[in-house]
Amino acid sequence: MVKYIVGLRQEKKSKSLIVEDENALMAALRAQHEYPDATITYVRKSNRRGDHRHPHPALTQRSKVAR
Repeated sequence: MVKYIVGLRQEKKSKSLIVEDENALMAALRAQHEYPDATITYVRKSNRRGDHRHPHPALTQRSKVAR
């Protein structure tokens, strides 16, 4: 499993989440399932150094329960 950062936009607020999944498309679909009214702006692989300095809320804990 690889960690991906998914950027979302809801109305006028932007948000990014960490999603652990097999590929970028699955990560985007998982985020879209959690936030159906949001628009996905980007999906990228997690950058350990940069993401450690500026952490994002993780979707991984919630997604493991849903499986």
